[in-house]
Amino acid sequence: MRRTVLEQFPAGGPRGSRPAEEFAAARRCEGMAAEVVMDLERDAFLVVVPQQATDRGC
Repeated sequence: MRRTVLEQFPAGGPRGSRPAEEFAAARRCEGMAAEVVMDLERDAFLVVVPQQATDRGC
């Protein structure tokens, strides 16, 4: 599955702070299928949405 990254947030935020989750929740309220995933190599949380498949007639 291909995904598009909307935003990234550092994993080392203040205790109790969840900016990636809050950002994703706001996007879901707008009708986007946003979710949070962890990028271990970057040590960051990514807010992603599924990439829309295009019909190319193949």
